[in-house]
Amino acid sequence: MNFKAIILAAGKGTRMKSKYPKVVHKVCGKEMVNHIIDVSKKSGVKDVVTILGHESEVVKNVLPKDTMIAMQTEQLGTGHAVKMAKEYINDEDTIVILCGDTPLIKEETLKRLFDYHIENEYTATVLTTKVENPTG
Repeated sequence: MNFKAIILAAGKGTRMKSKYPKVVHKVCGKEMVNHIIDVSKKSGVKDVVTILGHESEVVKNVLPKDTMIAMQTEQLGTGHAVKMAKEYINDEDTIVILCGDTPLIKEETLKRLFDYHIENEYTATVLTTKVENPTG
């Protein structure tokens, strides 16, 4: 199965109260978006398309050279951002959509998600979590 990742990295990240886009903030010495790209590749993703928008040049400058880029010039929501990657997607591709600001997702989690999706022959699979205490 040909897995492609769409990484959502176009938002402003206004809650960060920073002049920089949220996805370029470093966690353990690496930009959040690059944690996501690395984990997706390690889990079996062949190609990565990163959706850029707000401060796109800043984000582009930290991305690996083999990352495909799609632009969301108007901030019209998540669904619209995903649509910006359509030129990179074929009917035979299996797409995983990941947020560029989730640096703690693990390779094993994505592999299990992919296996679950394939084994059950689902059209779509959503990964979510339940946290006992989501504060702090």
